[in-house]
Amino acid sequence: MLVSVCIPCYRSAKTLPVVVQNIKEVFETIEDDYQIVLVNDGSPDNTFGVILELCRENEKITGVNLTRNYGQASAKLAALRQAKGDAVVFMDDDGQHPAEGIPALLAKLKEGYDVVYADFKKKKHSLFKRMTSSLHNRIAEFMGNKPKGIKRSSFSVWSRPVVDAMLTYKSPFVSIGSFLMSVTTKYANVEVEHKERLEGKSGYTLKKLFKLWLNIFISFSMMPLRMATYLGFLFSGVGFIGIIYLFIRKLVHPTKVAGYTSTMITVLFMSGVIMLILGVMGEYLGRIYMTVSGMPQFYVREVINGKDDNDKVS
Repeated sequence: MLVSVCIPCYRSAKTLPVVVQNIKEVFETIEDDYQIVLVNDGSPDNTFGVILELCRENEKITGVNLTRNYGQASAKLAALRQAKGDAVVFMDDDGQHPAEGIPALLAKLKEGYDVVYADFKKKKHSLFKRMTSSLHNRIAEFMGNKPKGIKRSSFSVWSRPVVDAMLTYKSPFVSIGSFLMSVTTKYANVEVEHKERLEGKSGYTLKKLFKLWLNIFISFSMMPLRMATYLGFLFSGVGFIGIIYLFIRKLVHPTKVAGYTSTMITVLFMSGVIMLILGVMGEYLGRIYMTVSGMPQFYVREVINGKDDNDKVS
């Protein structure tokens, strides 16, 4: 079986040679053959220079150079377009995902699963990264973006049918987890050791995480719009009850003047709710417009040892 190992790369000029060497050593011990796809996601350092050198040394390594930084999800989609394997493994470029865990992931996949995630019992992340990761998983599960009981990580293996389905995904607002939920229900976990980073620190910031969470809420989900509808019904009911209360109060106390403070608070609160609902609707409309306008998921500048993309646009 041919296995494509796909790695989105950003600021990893110092770590990539070690990561690639570890992958090669693992595949020397198993029967499966390999292909390595390295995607330079607009890295400002010499990451693509290192990828070029690795491609020259080994024809089994494919290098993809994106025109700018599009984010990890788009880089993964760019890697999939070059992946020729019967199974596709996704790893990070910082050395925290041990190549020694690949055989266990593949063995689980061969049991009939479509997506197998590494389950890290002890993560070597900072407290901030662990907290935001836990929050992300809770949001994803609440929104139906993640199967219940499955621990998701960026170290995973996919079957070929799932890869082929993902290649049909054209939205520029990439939410891989949401799309996978519409493709398969066959998920599994395999316990894998989590290692220390070889170099640098995590590139995820609150801004990037917020963007990721927004994609979870909006992509492949009508829940925000339904919540807006429920809020509309709720406040309509409260308003109707308030009208009845004020009418009865006027009959009982015809000379009493209603307070302006409570009126202003109610107006401001309701205005805020209305603006929030309009913002959600505007986000949906904006995404529809950008999608039908042909906004790309990524642009490829060049490909080394891979498929020749004549149009360069994906």
